[in-house]
Amino acid sequence: MVSVPTKETIKRRTIADMKELGVYKTQYGRIIDLYSGLVHQFLRLNQKFEDEGMQYESFTAAGGAKKSPIVATLESLRKDILAYSNQLCLNPKSLESVTVEDKNKKSTLASILGEMID
Repeated sequence: MVSVPTKETIKRRTIADMKELGVYKTQYGRIIDLYSGLVHQFLRLNQKFEDEGMQYESFTAAGGAKKSPIVATLESLRKDILAYSNQLCLNPKSLESVTVEDKNKKSTLASILGEMID
């Protein structure tokens, strides 16, 4: 059985990924916390779903079949995770629309002053 990472581990990895992509700001703390919680819930439920034999359907009292509640929950969490990952620029599509600040790039004024000193 594979262990599911903790919410804090997911949060640290998310922050590290965002820093590497150049899109992290401390002000995003709440949304990162929510995203981490959703990912943790998804991973735990997915593990439970696999452990219980991946039963996609459950049967109604009338004898018909319907989507298993755990499958419906996993689908909902997947959609929520995608929405949050878009907001945090953690997927290629959302990252395309963001201008990432280059921290090594000097402002025009800093460049001119630097040239004057040299």
